[in-house]
Formats: sequence, structure tokens, C-alpha cells
Amino acid sequence: MLCSRIRTALSARLDGEALPPGLTVHDLDDHLAGCRDCRRWEARARALTTALGDATAHEDEAAPAAVEALLAGLRTGRRAG
Repeated sequence: MLCSRIRTALSARLDGEALPPGLTVHDLDDHLAGCRDCRRWEARARALTTALGDATAHEDEAAPAAVEALLAGLRTGRRAG
């Protein structure tokens, strides 16, 4: 199975969306068990989802600074925190 198709499905799962037609949770888990690159991709996507949620959870004036710190970390390849 193509990794790009799996990654699309993983993204949907992280966002709480339905999986693409023809893919099941079992398919995803089986692929992840054998594909180190997709496991890494999922871990990074989870971290990004969490960081974005944390950065946008606040509606005060600190939120723009948190978003900027996150973006700066992404640009340099590391998570802001």
C-alpha cells in the first residue's frame, strides 16, 4: 500500500475525520507495524497537532506569541516549547 495513501488516512484519523474509502483502522495499524517512515510521520503529525492545539487554545494576547514560537520551531525543524 502506498505510504501517501496511509498518511492521508492518518491525517484524517488525527483530525477525527472518516478514513478514506477502502481503508480500515486495521489497514493503518498493519502498515504502521511494518513501515518505520510512516510511524515517524505519524509521530511528527501528532506532535504538530498537539502543539497547534496548545498554541491556539488561548484567546489572550499570549496566543500570537505562542503561534510565532511554534512556527519558528517548525522552520528550524524542532518543536517550540
